[in-house]
Amino acid sequence: MKNKGFMKVQDVADELGVSKSYAYKIVQQLNAELKEKGFITIAGRVNAKYFRERTCYGERSDEKEE
Repeated sequence: MKNKGFMKVQDVADELGVSKSYAYKIVQQLNAELKEKGFITIAGRVNAKYFRERTCYGERSDEKEE
């Protein structure tokens, strides 16, 4: 069963149209933010929902209240 809850570095690179090395930097940054908030992270993968919230693909939490 494939888990769509996480995105791999290649998925991030494809989604944003950037190189794999730059996508890895983005994944590291997002995982550092999540770790700071107390979440457990997996190297080389990022929570898909959080990725979409932090990029232009998701709703911001303050926009959901409208």
